[in-house]
Amino acid sequence: MKVLMLKDLKKVGKKGDVVDVSDGFGANFIIPRGYGRLFNEQAVKDYNKEQADEASRQEALRQEALKVKEELDKVTLEFLATAGRNGYMIGQISLKQIENELRQRGFSVDKKRFIKAEPVTYFGTGEMNIELYKGVVSTIHIHVKEKKKQ
Repeated sequence: MKVLMLKDLKKVGKKGDVVDVSDGFGANFIIPRGYGRLFNEQAVKDYNKEQADEASRQEALRQEALKVKEELDKVTLEFLATAGRNGYMIGQISLKQIENELRQRGFSVDKKRFIKAEPVTYFGTGEMNIELYKGVVSTIHIHVKEKKKQ
């Protein structure tokens, strides 16, 4: 039985491969569990159409990420923090605080998307990179000022 693989299956084949398997294995395991389809012309046409749809969907996501990147590159986040006796910052600006500030400005960015992300532990300006999509990286600017003592 020839089967067009829809998902990777160890020791059988990768997605898109046409493999020859025993009738029982194909009919009782591969096809019912969604790992593959019986190989015929219609299955190939359907697979190619699905691949084209997925490629266009991925390109749309990439274009959306590029639009968000243009907006995020202009963003500068302002934070206030207290200073200790020697002038160093007490505490830190966490990734969650940065994520919440971005949400308040209308951006939905997950903190897992930050590249080499570490909390901000100093006064002044800094940059943080965010990977919005594969290969689309935006840079946000972070400015931490000292809280005025009363």
